[in-house]
Amino acid sequence: MRKKLLKKAVCTVLCVTMAIGLFTGCGKSNSSSSSTSVNYEEKKVLRVGMECAYAPFNWTQESKELANGDEAVPIYGTDLYCYGYDVMMAKMIAEELGWDLEIHKVEWDSIGISMDAGDYDCIIAGMSWSEEREAAYDFTSEYYFRDLCLTVKKDGKFDGLTKLSDFEGKNISVTTQLGTAYINLIPQIPDAKEAAFYETTSEAFMAVSNDVADGALLDKPTAESALLTNPDLSILDIEDLDSGSSVNVCIAVRTGDTELQSKIQGVLDKLEWNESNKDKMDEMMSEAVKLQPAAE
Repeated sequence: MRKKLLKKAVCTVLCVTMAIGLFTGCGKSNSSSSSTSVNYEEKKVLRVGMECAYAPFNWTQESKELANGDEAVPIYGTDLYCYGYDVMMAKMIAEELGWDLEIHKVEWDSIGISMDAGDYDCIIAGMSWSEEREAAYDFTSEYYFRDLCLTVKKDGKFDGLTKLSDFEGKNISVTTQLGTAYINLIPQIPDAKEAAFYETTSEAFMAVSNDVADGALLDKPTAESALLTNPDLSILDIEDLDSGSSVNVCIAVRTGDTELQSKIQGVLDKLEWNESNKDKMDEMMSEAVKLQPAAE
């Protein structure tokens, strides 16, 4: 999906105040200059930044072994390993380029700053495009299309609801992750009120478990991961909940780094990794959900 089309799709739902830390829709930029010059043909290393703490997109584990026979990737500068959907995607890109893969673990609130500082060259971490973020980074097209859901207390008064109108008059309190486009989607739920928002998705789910909030509005794979360790929760697939393109994820590079942007985009195009092959994305995400340590 190209930038102009995506802008049209998301402009009506994006009302964000943070330039970083947002999960919104994807696009491309024609920025002119990069703050860090890298000779990729000489290095032949795909250096990727991610949280390594956002299952099933990425997580940290102590060994490289995985149940499916694949191997987790060492986290740079540590004796730990990382895996998940983002790592699977990074491995595919590195293999197509014929490069080595280097994973850097970084806190979400500094993930863009560290890339600009030259600690790594791209972000594959559940990040997505926004007009605000485009002023700071360049992006590829989407590498995952998220489905949203509402996670509530199992067997509670909201469990079993299937459409937005079911929430009328129920005054549900909804939490989500700080600095994300999910916040802008809460008003779709009739009579919903905002609960406190949290730095991590795990804290948002814990708030529901502890009755601090009635529901958590997040993507379905993350909710499925949460249920592995929170059996008191239940996932609601709200049939008319509209996310548009505002939560789909793509890969970020430094502003003006058209060489790396083009190389990565070329791999995505070659693999036909786009919305027409969403079933392949969902299949890979399902595998990530099964392989995360909490699923064992």
